[in-house]
Formats: sequence, structure tokens, C-alpha cells
Amino acid sequence: MTERSKPTEITSKDKKDTGDTNLVLNGHFDGVLKRPPVASQGPAAEPGLRRSVPSVAESWKEDHTRSVEDNEISLPSLAEAYTTILRGLGEDPQRQGLLKTPWRAATAMQFFTKGYQETIIDVLNDAIFDEDHDEMVIVKDIDVFSMCEHHLVPIIGRVHIGYLPNKRVLGLSKLARIVEIYSRRLQVQERLTKQIAVAVTEALKPTGVGVVIEATHMCMVMRGVQKMNSKTITSTMLGVFREDPKTRDEFLTLVRS
Repeated sequence: MTERSKPTEITSKDKKDTGDTNLVLNGHFDGVLKRPPVASQGPAAEPGLRRSVPSVAESWKEDHTRSVEDNEISLPSLAEAYTTILRGLGEDPQRQGLLKTPWRAATAMQFFTKGYQETIIDVLNDAIFDEDHDEMVIVKDIDVFSMCEHHLVPIIGRVHIGYLPNKRVLGLSKLARIVEIYSRRLQVQERLTKQIAVAVTEALKPTGVGVVIEATHMCMVMRGVQKMNSKTITSTMLGVFREDPKTRDEFLTLVRS
């Protein structure tokens, strides 16, 4: 058996200062938040300037788009936006049951989209190993929770990931972490499926990668057509998973078993 070598390092850019994380836990606001003073910001913060959006092929190595410090700064305005929503729905934000709802909703939304605070490079560093293994690796039934970018309602489902190593393997839990990073953003299922496949491909350079997602979209269940039992299935096949029908069939058979 080939001896496992030291982890392969991935070079990352300097991480942003994430500040104090004790204010928000599991999507709930706990504590008194002080509004930070308005600081002078450079040209990048001027209104009208937009951050360039990376392609799916580049998104696996993108920098953080949001930090914990950003959360603290934006929380008051986000809570105020929820107050406006409550009024627009015909509710009274001052009644007892709704007094803290804007803050709860704001911190919950930040938690639901916490994937913007992480990058794939942060997760995979020290988790890629040189290994003489060339048989299929599959992790299936990874729970996924995301937010539909069209209606801001949940997408709930499962992700199945398989790859054929090319002398390098990834710590198994890291596949679930990749899913978590991309799913905890505003998403469409088709893009999410491809982002996961591309991230594994770029990190490991395997012979092939296959990703299948089965999910229920609340925008179809709670509104619109209101089909309670509908599921959306998407797949992305790269490398031999796309080129070789036998390899693809083996992966799909193992996923369904």
C-alpha cells in the first residue's frame, strides 16, 4: 500500500479579518449590536461600481465577497428592510410578536447565505492528499439547503458526488463542505450543480467528476403551480463521466442504490 504523503497545499490570498463571530449563532441574533461609525471608503465603495462576477469555471477560487464585519455593518439596514416588508404586508412592526422579527429575519438571512463568507481554497487547504488510488470515490445523500434567487425561498434536497482520482484524493468531509459553500448563496439548481463539479475538478484534476442534485423548490410547492411532490434533478458530468457511458452508468447506478 502506498504511504499517504503530506497534504498538498493550496495557496490562498490573505484572509480578511472576520471580527467577532459571537453576535450571530445559527441564524439567530444574540446580543446588542452597536452601529459602527461610518468610515471613509475608497473608490471601490462608490455607488454604481459593481463587483465583477466570475464565471462558473473561475468561481472556485474567487475571493470572499462578504465578511463577518460586513454582516455587522449591513445588519441595521437589512433589519430596516424587513420592517418595510412587514408594513408592506399590512402588518404592524410594533406589535409584540413582531418587535424583534426584523432583526431575527436579518440575521437568519445572513446565516442562510453564509457561503459568501467562504471560499473553496479556504476549505481545501491541507485536505488534498497524494494517493495511488484510481477507483471511483462517491459521497452521496449530502443534505443541501439553499435559497432560490428568484423568490428568496428555500431549496431543499440531496447531492451526490463522484470522481475518479488521478493520484490525488480529497478528504471526504470536504466534499460536503464544497456543497455547503455554494448552496449557502442565492442560487439556481443548475448553476449550483456545475459549480460543485467544477470546484472538484479544479482542485483535484481527476479523470472525471459527476454531480447529481435532487431537490424540492419551495417556489413550486408554496406558490405558483403548488405541486407538493415535485422534484428537480440536475446533473453535471465532466471528463470520463461525460465521455464514457460505462463510467457514467456505474456512477448513476451506485447513486441510485
